[in-house]
Parts: sequence; structure tokens; C-alpha cells
Amino acid sequence: MMLPALIESKQEFTEKSLAKAGHALVLLPVSDTLPALAGQDALAAAMRRRKRKPRDLLKTPLAVELPGGTLAVYAMLQPDATAFDMAEAVRRALAPLLAEQPDTLAIGVTGDAAFRARSAQVAVYAALVNGVVLPTQKKDAGRAIGRVALYGHVLGAARARVEALAEGNTLCRSLTALPPNTLTPGEYRKRIRRLAKTYGLSIEEFDFATLKKMGAGAFCAVAQGSPAKDAAIVHLRWSGGGRKAAARRARKTLALVGKGICFDTGGHNLKPAKYMQGMHEDMNGSAVVLGILAAASRLASPVAIDAWLAIAENHISPLAYRQNEVVRALNGTTIEVVHTDAEGRMVLADALTLAARGKPDLIADFATLTGSMHYALGSRMSGLFATSSALAHQAARAASASGERIVVFPHPADYDPALESAFADIKQCTLEGEADHILAARFLSRFVGETPWLHMDLSASSCKGGLGAVASDLTGFGVAWGAALIDELLKPEAA
Repeated sequence: MMLPALIESKQEFTEKSLAKAGHALVLLPVSDTLPALAGQDALAAAMRRRKRKPRDLLKTPLAVELPGGTLAVYAMLQPDATAFDMAEAVRRALAPLLAEQPDTLAIGVTGDAAFRARSAQVAVYAALVNGVVLPTQKKDAGRAIGRVALYGHVLGAARARVEALAEGNTLCRSLTALPPNTLTPGEYRKRIRRLAKTYGLSIEEFDFATLKKMGAGAFCAVAQGSPAKDAAIVHLRWSGGGRKAAARRARKTLALVGKGICFDTGGHNLKPAKYMQGMHEDMNGSAVVLGILAAASRLASPVAIDAWLAIAENHISPLAYRQNEVVRALNGTTIEVVHTDAEGRMVLADALTLAARGKPDLIADFATLTGSMHYALGSRMSGLFATSSALAHQAARAASASGERIVVFPHPADYDPALESAFADIKQCTLEGEADHILAARFLSRFVGETPWLHMDLSASSCKGGLGAVASDLTGFGVAWGAALIDELLKPEAA
């Protein structure tokens, strides 16, 4: 989907340019006084009527209709706010402007150079990701923003990154929004082939029959219930780009693994309607991986990336896998099936095995995996597991930089007895459900070998009312974090 066009000007808003803007967001650093700025007479009058002080603009942005008809929202930001808090503040300030579905959205930044640079990047990113209409079949689908105009700052080198992250996030949300009768595994694979051409990725598809012959019994157990044998593990590769790419490429390789369950009925352990609603979004982990790849391609990232997308549906049918079956995963591990609705860890097991065979420097997987993570954190943060303290710190730094908040959970080996099976090497899960997010991580750890590994349980993939800079319920969480993680891998100390 096309992002809004972006134009930039170093000149701040004038009374004339603000009057022509139609819809404008004006961002100021927090202060007890108002600086001289366009529209200040109308702003001051509105503040007097409402008995507001300048610093009140920090908590509650003020929408003012200017004499020429422009709707202008004035907001103050803390210059030293966290990336998440600044993004949240900008999203709230944009809300009344986005509600009017403007053709053009103008953004003006004031203050010192550092504040202008930081606030401009956040505001432009928020305008771009919220300026696109996600896929819908409603007659009144809404109107996309055609142009974003930035006043008071020119992004310079930062522009490419802002646009790349916005494109990756939008791709992730757009795929996740598609209904299950549109995004079947077969259709998803077609779309991925087109995306591979768009972003310069090589592609290899391991279809159901191939995986069956290879011995990928964990993946095939889930996929066999579908009447259409269109499931596959899709392997995409970004070989690295940009200057000095060859030298850097030899230094760092990253494998990304994404859960791509296009619809999850729960199988024979059928979900009730309340919990089956929205299960077309169970492929979000794979969409996050595609969003990261899109951003990496646009930025010509020098890191070589292999992506493994486990694409299937979890159906109920006479052929669907059942409780107490024992299946053999691709790495030879036998698994006792305990609950057919724990299908995500099954398809990830074989995808992680394939990823580990490539001997990358790091594997990171993304999945809407467990309800227990959602109970633990709600929908405003996602949970993460890491195989070392150093890796956990890298992941936390990436979260801080990207504004996508994570909580790092332990997954100690003394949880393993809960997964001991009398009939197989390991149980898929337990029926009690206690600490299932930790048990799922312990289960998945059997399939990465000695490779450094990060596992993100995407409890924040959907958040009612939006999250951070993103105003839609679908958040695209993980794309910006993944891009920041790549930055971490490129730092000298990570070599």
C-alpha cells in the first residue's frame, strides 16, 4: 500500500502557510510560556476560554479552529521522553485531525534543533502509518492521506529510515487485516512471491508433500487437517546490500522465523466463538517478519537475513491431528500431542529447525503464541525470551530505541519436568495452562540447538485504540523492534 507523499521545509509555519494547511499539528517543547508561533492569537484565546495554562498542552493537546478554517492541534512534548511516550503523545495529538480524514496533513515543529529532529521523526512516522487505510470491504472505507507536509525541519538522512519503518509496519498490518477467506495459505504464498520480487528477496517454498518427505512431522500434523494442501514453510533470503556489504555480510547473519497460521479453529480442541473471533490474525508473526524484511530491503541493510514463514491453517476435520498422537519433528524429537490448539509451537518447531541448520549468528522468532502471555502483560507490551543475558540486554536496547516495549521473561530448565512424557521425548504442552508462555519457550528451545535465540510472544499485536504511534487496533508491533535489533547487531561490540 502506498504511503502518503512527504514534503519538507526548514521554514516554520507562517500565518499564511498555517491558514492554507487545512489540518495541522504543531509540536512544541514543554514550557511554562508560549513562544511566538503561527496561530498564537487563536490559541491564546482558546486557552483563556478554557482556563488552560501553556504546560497543560503536555497532558491534553488543544484543537483550535483558526480564522481561515484550518483545524490546528497544539501539543507540548517532553524533549527527554522515552520513544514510546513521545509516540503515544503524538498519536493522541493527531487523533482529531485523523478523524476528519484530511487529504493533506501538515506538521510543524519548533524549539531547538535536537527537539525538532526528534519530534519531526516521530510525528512524520505517525502520520505515514496512520495515513493509510487498511484493507476492508466496507462501502465507506475511509480516505487515505495523500500528502504529509513537514515545516520547521528537514529529516535528511533520517527520512529513509522513517519511511522504511512506516512501510514495513503498514505491510504487516495490511496483511494481518485480511479476512481468512482472502488470505488462505495458498493466497498468502502468492502474495509473498510478489513481495519477494518487490523487495529483492530470493524465495524457496517447502510445500506439504515436500515437508512430509523431509520428516517435518510437527508442521504436517497441524497442516494435515486442511482440505486444501496449500500449507508450506516459505524461505526468503535478503543477502545484504549497501556499501561495504560484502565485508559486513560475512560478519553477521540473522534468521527470522514467523508463525503464519492463517486461521486457527483450535482443531479437535475447538475454540469457543469468543476465542475463535479474530483468529485470522494468528499469522501476524509471519507478517512481522515480512515487515522487517521490507524495511531491511528499503534501507539496504548489510545484514544477511534468512526468513522462515510457517504458513498453514489449523482446521477441524476427520484428518486433523488429535490428542495423544505422537509425531516426530524434523530434528527427530518425538512430541506427544496434548492440546490441538497449541498448534503454533508445532509449526514453529520445524521452522526453527530449518533456521538453525543454516547456522546463523542469531535466530529471532515472532508468534501470537500463548494466551498466558496476554494475561501476564495485556496488549500494551510483548513478552520476550532470550538464551543469554547479553542477548536479553540487546533486545531491551532495541525495545527502548524503537518505542516497542517488551518484558524479558526467564525460562529456566527446572520447568522442563512439566513437559515430560511417558510416550515421547516431550509433551507439546500441559492441560493445566499454568505458565504456558514459559513452557512454550522451553518447548521451542529444543529446536534451536546451540544457536543464540530470541522468542517474541506477540501479546501486543493488537491493542484496542492503538499503541505507540499507531492508531489502529492492529499495531504492527515487532517491525520497528526488529529493525532496531539489526542496528544492535551491527554495533562493533556485537561483533
